[in-house]
Amino acid sequence: MTGKTARRGERRRRRDSPAAIRLIGPAGERVDLRRTLLSHGCAQLPPMRIDEKAASLDLTLPLARGSVRTIRIAPAGATRVGGDHGAGAPAASVEILGASASPRAARSALAAARHLLRLDEDFSGFYAAAASDPELAWVTQGAGRMLRSPTVFEDVVKTICTTNCAWSATERMVSALVEHLGERAPGAPATGVEGRAFPTPAAMAEAGDDFYTRVVRAGYRGRYLRDLARAVAEGELDLEALASASREELPDDEVHARLLTLPGVGPYAAAHVMLMLGRYSRLILDSWTRPTYARLAGKRRVADRTIERRYRRYGPYAGLAFWLFLTRDWV
Repeated sequence: MTGKTARRGERRRRRDSPAAIRLIGPAGERVDLRRTLLSHGCAQLPPMRIDEKAASLDLTLPLARGSVRTIRIAPAGATRVGGDHGAGAPAASVEILGASASPRAARSALAAARHLLRLDEDFSGFYAAAASDPELAWVTQGAGRMLRSPTVFEDVVKTICTTNCAWSATERMVSALVEHLGERAPGAPATGVEGRAFPTPAAMAEAGDDFYTRVVRAGYRGRYLRDLARAVAEGELDLEALASASREELPDDEVHARLLTLPGVGPYAAAHVMLMLGRYSRLILDSWTRPTYARLAGKRRVADRTIERRYRRYGPYAGLAFWLFLTRDWV
């Protein structure tokens, strides 16, 4: 091997080596990677694939210039990412699987990982409120960030697929959408969900009624999913603006009202999507959260107003505090 060839190979290895991001928030708060990956049920749906033992996430998504690739986010130990500031902080590696990727794609993967893990959100106010709560003080060790999808559209579609059905039906519907409408990454299997991105609004809008009836078996949700996808694809509806707007520009009440106008979105779905948006003021009250809260509280039944009063002290984080109380034993 010539010296020039060796140097070229070394550059390629450096370029393809996993990059790292510090697992700390804007105020220096710790971020628990495992807790974030296992923060809610929809995080287990395709195209996300979580290895609970390794505390890692594989996700296929469009990167730079629309190229679809699979990335892996995994624990990386301590790091000095970003210089001396934060040296020794926990970190996550971000790797593009498969063939070599361009530097542009690598930067896009890092940005996607930060978005998914919500590393730009300041949780110090929430932690200050939880520190004096015996039932929630544990969250200050890095819990609270809800793993989000690359797009609001994906989170809304997945949420609609959780309404009024068993979890197995949700998995079937989302898997069918990804397998049959999602774009494949290079080298992905010809069938199945592995290596496929979540479908675009245009792909879902173009699918016929028979697809939603016979393949997805979405029932009444089929019309809702097509109508939602068509509105987004044709520019009538900008769901992504809900994630980028500040609370001053768009208060929680307005976001909630807008979500309730979406096809297939009722009070439960609106509260769930708000949690994915980082709008934590609404409590998800449904057929699972109500009895789970009562069981953990040692009661037969608890009225909604009693639950809401318990978490009122958390203000804009009330819904998040409620959710974390319910899911503490998930990790």
